[in-house]
Amino acid sequence: MRTLICLSYLSLFLCSCLPENSLPDESTDDLSNIDIELKEFFIAFENAAVTRGVEMDLSEFELTGSIEEIHQENVAGICHYNSNLPNRITIDKSFWKNSSKMLKEMVVFHELGHCVLARGHREAENQNGHCLSIMRSGTGTCTTLYNANNRKYYLDELFFYEE
Repeated sequence: MRTLICLSYLSLFLCSCLPENSLPDESTDDLSNIDIELKEFFIAFENAAVTRGVEMDLSEFELTGSIEEIHQENVAGICHYNSNLPNRITIDKSFWKNSSKMLKEMVVFHELGHCVLARGHREAENQNGHCLSIMRSGTGTCTTLYNANNRKYYLDELFFYEE
């Protein structure tokens, strides 16, 4: 027993003394090409999918994500599908600085809807003029009421709507 305890302490000591460059790099993970401020929303998207029984591993999409100025009027985010920049999401810097966490989530999820779920825009609205999807283009007249009370509805629609 004493030998086992000594071996345990010895292995702990040896492991803690490994050169720094031999330890795993904590900054390298499956979403290493995603801006640190966006990463929590990408993880939340993946979790929202899994919660709904949709298998989702965003690392399979080789996504990149950044927060930069978008020089188009009234554009909060872009999903690039073209062969030059496949699966690249850009969120507008000015939008990001001035938005609530819930609005940021909605826009990131919208762009992931394009890049990951291959969703197009959906302009449908109810009789009160409220958008039925966060996948609306923003060119219509409906209002999206994405908040804690109806987040579940919008996420169910995002992952389960079939065009």
